[in-house]
Amino acid sequence: SEPRPNSHDEQIQQKSTETKSSSTESEEQKYAQTGPRHLLPVHGVNATTNGGLSRNPSTSSNASRDSRIIFEYPQRSRASRPLEPPVTKATLSELDVNKIIHNPKLRHDINFDPDLHFRPNVDGEKGRRKQEKANQFWNTLTEQLQLFVVDRDEFMNRFGQGEDWCLPQLLKSVKEIIQTLVPQRDRLYLDEGLNVELIMQQFSKGMADLEKLASWLSGVLKSHCAPMRDEWVDEMYNQLTNGNKTNDMEELVQGMRSLLSVLEAMKLDVANHQIRCLRPILIEDTVHFEQRFFLKKIRDGKMNPIPAQRWYLTESQYYSQDPASIQAFGEMGVFFEALCRMVLPSTDPYSHPDSHPDTFVFDEERMAKLRSDMLDAINLGICMRLYEELERKYRYYDSMPSVTAFPTHFLSTPFSNASGFLSSRTEDDDSAHSRPSSLVFSSAGSAHSSPRASLILSTANRPEDQQTKSKNLYNSLVALLQTSPSSSRSVSRWKAMKDSLALQIFRFTNAPAQDLLQFEAELDSHLSELSSPLFQEVEQYYHNHLLVELRKRVKDFKGLTGAALFSVATGGRLHGPNRAWDGPRENVSRERTSLENAIREAREEGGVEDMATRLAHMGLLHWRVWSHLVYAGDLD
Repeated sequence: SEPRPNSHDEQIQQKSTETKSSSTESEEQKYAQTGPRHLLPVHGVNATTNGGLSRNPSTSSNASRDSRIIFEYPQRSRASRPLEPPVTKATLSELDVNKIIHNPKLRHDINFDPDLHFRPNVDGEKGRRKQEKANQFWNTLTEQLQLFVVDRDEFMNRFGQGEDWCLPQLLKSVKEIIQTLVPQRDRLYLDEGLNVELIMQQFSKGMADLEKLASWLSGVLKSHCAPMRDEWVDEMYNQLTNGNKTNDMEELVQGMRSLLSVLEAMKLDVANHQIRCLRPILIEDTVHFEQRFFLKKIRDGKMNPIPAQRWYLTESQYYSQDPASIQAFGEMGVFFEALCRMVLPSTDPYSHPDSHPDTFVFDEERMAKLRSDMLDAINLGICMRLYEELERKYRYYDSMPSVTAFPTHFLSTPFSNASGFLSSRTEDDDSAHSRPSSLVFSSAGSAHSSPRASLILSTANRPEDQQTKSKNLYNSLVALLQTSPSSSRSVSRWKAMKDSLALQIFRFTNAPAQDLLQFEAELDSHLSELSSPLFQEVEQYYHNHLLVELRKRVKDFKGLTGAALFSVATGGRLHGPNRAWDGPRENVSRERTSLENAIREAREEGGVEDMATRLAHMGLLHWRVWSHLVYAGDLD
């Protein structure tokens, strides 16, 4: 059935007027499948707070300030198009409130990331091209100003009094951006203080008062920006005035670059303030908004719901009808049991595309992250299983010294969270509010050496307490993996680390050195190997464990509103395994039959609980959007 229209969008629009002023220009909205270019969810080492925004976020240049060479400026046709400034009203338009509330991917992601905000996108190939374009603009502007100072006749011959060069284009962009940041009543003064046509006429006659313009701009920016930007504005003013006084074109251009950077930062500040203010309304309206959005796509023939309906019908044949699932999931039993299987490495979408319907289009990254975390958990479980076997085999092996490697920092470093193996350490102290990151791995090792090269024989005092010993090994494996740079696929990362992992495991046992090669081969035969019996056994163990924890979460969460679900699922999980909303835990300690089982359960609990919380949050929101729309409903 078609969702009934309501006035949520009007409420959102009304709410947005209480935030800092944004552009009032009316634009046709387009539904994008991807987030805006500036939007990067903050996780781990990539976190960028508003206060820590780079001084040259999108407009920095590597041009040397010591160079005073007058470059030979190439001849250019008057019909050619001038270079565009790195930051313009158009490039920042995605930060307008109208674009925010009509961006379906952003509105979906805001449900899962409490720290989601805009920041300049300077990462990857796109960021590199953006940087190159910015450098080209600033270098060209420097050359043009130098030409104006050194050979004004040649400059006038090339550009005349027209606007076919960088400075008038820059001033126009500055004025347009400021217009989106100041109230309507102040725009009249803006037209008077920043009359680009008049300024360029004065400039061509050598009468432009750049110090007065810099002072006026400084006052305007300080009256509308956050106080933390004042120092940046003062720096911009000093660069402009000093460059003008000393005829230093590079310092003058540096001041213009700072001006554009301040404006970009102010625009980001406004957009992030709007996100914080609009978040509760956007979250509560998620289901209604997405139902209307996808229903329109289905009716327009841009999305085919049949494969998703077939997927759900197929999964219903595998429904266990377990009383525990029926009690916890209710009518969502088929869906959540299928969702729990979707994060298993053996159901990778590359190998089983039919098992991942298009209805998960906005959750592909979250599903991939969960699948990667599950693979990490399984492979770490395999490492510990093989260690336990090797340790039992040589526990009383005293005929020769213990095998160890040269001391590493792994065993001397304290580890405060043995169970949180999915939460990698970061350099950002504020990252506690972001979602856990995957373990970071590497293509380990030198091309000229192997981990075995460091193996030596020495006596070592091993802990008498088997639980402490196992915990220390587990933490050292996590630390070893976290020190390695990531690559494209989790499988290849684990394979690249196998020898280092084998050595680290081996040194915690009394096994003879000659067994290391055999142990490396055995570990390699199981890590990320879907056909390995041990891999399948550990995967099934984690699947069962995840399903148990998922039942608890769904039972606790399913009655919550969107905002309450967001608060519990993203905030409650930050406080560790013993959360207030967990409810009573089963006392399974009496059922443990061995010390290894007790150690293993304590080791794995935190990571599986975290995955269960994330999966329950994502699954409940997904079901609320799609259940009647596709899975259990009739499009007509």
